[in-house]
Order: sequence, then C-alpha cells, then structure tokens
Amino acid sequence: MKQALIPLTVYLKTQCMGQPTGLSFIDSTPIVVCDNHRINSHKVFSEEAKRGKTSTGWKFGFKLHLVINHLGEILSFCVTTANTDDRKPVPDLVEELTGWLYGDKGYISEKLVAWLKEKGLNLITKVRKNMKPKELRAFDKAMLRKRAVIESVNDQLKNISQIEHTRHRSPFNFAVNLIAGLIAFTRQPRKPHIDVTALTEGLPMAF
Repeated sequence: MKQALIPLTVYLKTQCMGQPTGLSFIDSTPIVVCDNHRINSHKVFSEEAKRGKTSTGWKFGFKLHLVINHLGEILSFCVTTANTDDRKPVPDLVEELTGWLYGDKGYISEKLVAWLKEKGLNLITKVRKNMKPKELRAFDKAMLRKRAVIESVNDQLKNISQIEHTRHRSPFNFAVNLIAGLIAFTRQPRKPHIDVTALTEGLPMAF
C-alpha cells in the first residue's frame, strides 16, 4: 500500500483531472472510518479522525472536499478532518479557477465571496432563511437548482467507486482506497453532468 500511494496520486493529478469550463460546483461529503458505536474503541484513526456534524448527524472520520465542472469531471479535491469548516479549504481548491462557482449554504461568507471576486471567481449560493434575499441572474438560479449534480458525484464515489468503508487497517490503506476510488470515477465513460445548452434555452443573461 505504501508503495502504491505516491504513483496513484501522481497518476490521478496528472492524467485524470478535468479541465475548467468556467462553471464549477463545490461540496463536501463525510468519509466515515468507523460506526459511531465503535468510536471509543477505534484505534487506526484514534488520533487523526475527528467528530463532525453533518446534515444527517454526527460522523467520525474525515471530509472529502470536491470541486467539479458542469461535465462532472473532478477539478480538485482535498481531505480534512470531519470537524473542518467547509469554507476553510476553498482558497486552495479553487486556486486556478475563474468564472462561476456554485455551492450550498455552508459556503456563505461575505469575506470569501469578496476574496474570490478579486480572483475572478463568482461564488453563488442560496441564502439562509434569516438573510435578506439577493438578486440572482436567471442562469444562476437555474444552476443552483442543478447543484445536485455534485451530490450525485459524491454518491457514485461512495456507492460505485467505494471510497468509504469502515475496516481500514492503516492510514495508507485509507489513502490508497480513496485515491483509487477517485481514479475509478474519472474513468467512467459517463458521469453526472449538466446540459448547459438545454438549460440556457430561453434564459436571459446566460453568461
């Protein structure tokens, strides 16, 4: 496993990543390393993994942060502990991107929006119930409705590429399993994607 990790990572980074299209989606998904009932007896990641709260409850493990284009291709990714704020790794994930970036409410931050704007990247999110509504282009509203495309990618990564399981015997086993799963996804002939041409028909100010 140790010998395979670096070659697999280099292969993923150099041969498997997608190209920016100006339309990107960002999301995170928990990578659980053990059942919640076994947290206190779990030893492999007793020091590295952390508890983090998600929309489906508390999880013990890590987070996979993912950026894809509208074609479903992976542009960048990173792994953090489960208690990491979704906004923290954003600057590193989008370093080479411009255009529009769509995320969920977990990415709301005026400071982050302003910083990304200076770099040529427009972060678009929905607003929370206690926030004032903001004006969005018809195209941005349509893209936010299609943001589930990245959730479909996460679902396929877990259920088809099997990047998540709870029987790892070492950190290297975890890392190799994750990288191999990402590679497997990138080699799928058909990925979740958005037909922008069909989406923009009849919409004003598409870009």
